[in-house]
Amino acid sequence: MGPMLFQQRFWSGIRDGSVTVAYRRWDQERVVAGRRHRVAGGMIEIDDIREVDEASITDADAVRAGYPDARSCREDLRGDADRLFRITFHDTGEDPRTALAADGELSDQQRAELDRRLARLDAASTHGPWTAATLDLIAARPGVRAGDLAAELGREREPFKIDVRKLKNLGLTLSLEVGYRLSPRGEAYRAR
Repeated sequence: MGPMLFQQRFWSGIRDGSVTVAYRRWDQERVVAGRRHRVAGGMIEIDDIREVDEASITDADAVRAGYPDARSCREDLRGDADRLFRITFHDTGEDPRTALAADGELSDQQRAELDRRLARLDAASTHGPWTAATLDLIAARPGVRAGDLAAELGREREPFKIDVRKLKNLGLTLSLEVGYRLSPRGEAYRAR
């Protein structure tokens, strides 16, 4: 259930149900019908994916993809891959991580489960324990660029961002326009 990326201009259409089609130039299918993907604070479920020819894009399909007409949709197709996929989907609502992150009340059982999961992340790491230091740094420096935070920990930016995403999956952090901050759940976890 990884993310499927959309430009910000499509987010409101996905949320209100007017955008239900996407076109992607890929070497192979990267999504599967029936699977859910995170998009801009919400979730979509893939209804269908099929390879199509660019000429098959109709004005009606373009409107469902968030464009005024087929020509503008075709002009906006990106990527070097030879294959073009038409993906239909529907909005399934809020990303479950959003509600999890907003819950600032932790029971002893929830705290113990977080302790266990964070210990498991630390144990599986090739660069040693990282979860506590990362949470502490984000708490001390909210809104700081990921690259700057990573450098403070002596880490590369991309692996650091992957680790922060693991904390986000547990509801402990929130992504900001720039950088991160602890969620109410993350603050409650650190406070106890």
